[in-house]
Amino acid sequence: MKIVKTIEQQKWMQSPETQKLMGVLGHDNALFVGGCVRNALLGEDVTDLDIATKHRPEQVIKYLEDKGIKAIPTGIDHGTVTAVIDQLTFEITTLRKDIKTDGRRAVVAYTDDWRDDAQRRDFTMNTLLMNIHGAVFDPLGQGMADLESRIVRFVGEPEKRIREDVLRILRFFRFHGAYGQGDPEDTGVKACAHSADKISTLSRERITQEFLKILSLDNPVDTLRIMFAHGVLKEFDHGQEAQDNLNHLCTFQNNYSLSFIASRLYVLAGMSTDNVQVMEALLLLPKVFKKDIQAIDSVLKLPNMDHDHAVKVAIYKFGRVPTAQALMIELATDRVMNGYAPKAVDLIQNWDIPTFPVTGNDLIKEGILKGPELGQELTRREEEWIYNGFCF
Repeated sequence: MKIVKTIEQQKWMQSPETQKLMGVLGHDNALFVGGCVRNALLGEDVTDLDIATKHRPEQVIKYLEDKGIKAIPTGIDHGTVTAVIDQLTFEITTLRKDIKTDGRRAVVAYTDDWRDDAQRRDFTMNTLLMNIHGAVFDPLGQGMADLESRIVRFVGEPEKRIREDVLRILRFFRFHGAYGQGDPEDTGVKACAHSADKISTLSRERITQEFLKILSLDNPVDTLRIMFAHGVLKEFDHGQEAQDNLNHLCTFQNNYSLSFIASRLYVLAGMSTDNVQVMEALLLLPKVFKKDIQAIDSVLKLPNMDHDHAVKVAIYKFGRVPTAQALMIELATDRVMNGYAPKAVDLIQNWDIPTFPVTGNDLIKEGILKGPELGQELTRREEEWIYNGFCF
């Protein structure tokens, strides 16, 4: 393959772990691929280290183990082996080509052709390859131009790529939100719109994982608006006001470095826990996620959240994170709190949460018998203590 660009060798490429691994696999038989190449070229942080190789999985495992490198067959059926060196992990996948797909999974065959492997990937910017020295290769001749133009483009025919894996609809919009500029590529958008109804055939786990990544964008609203306009996850569209509020929420979260996905979902759902439950027809939300949403909803129902005592009550009853997120939502929906917000944030982060100084044993010593009355009296006294500024 022809070198299309060379970049300066980055720290992760120079690390002893990376050097050792690529030396074991052979520089001609293994190349970096996907996100690490894309992000390196864009000057963004590299987190996931993916490697494509001509070696078969069993060969990869043998080569690694012979050099004392831990090898985990994480996706052996699809040719993927995870290598672990110290605290660094690498996903090593044998070059493949698709034989058969059903929209959720693919039957693959191994190949020695870098181009074959590139043709089965989702977007052109993810087909770029790079060696340990920073030399970049473009096996399809399209990836570099699209990356430089910030165009998220399906490899080959968009409809075919989507038939291979319907999740690529959501990935298309996520990648546009993260890396694209201007309007999304037209043929891709039309293909996504055409197949939008097939998203429901995916598992809730896969939809959730991808959708929460979209919500995790610095500001996902523009992306969501494009999606909803083309019928993609239109079930999650709870109106213009919800989208506007989410837009403001993301701004305040970013300004205060308090990004939190649960509150974004809650606001997108029109600040309705009932709507969140409806969205669970397609989403599989962790219990802790739903607990956070319920806590945020409860904080917002407390009165006078623009006063120190009310903020302390919220922190004491529901925790620092739900209180901080409720504050961000208050700012997003009622900017008159702007002046109080810095003080509230400082209080949320630094107030020493007191411990209620009365226990059930204390009440028993006073002559109150165990039972419902004991619990009721304990609750009454705690509420009185809270009301009086956390003192008697």
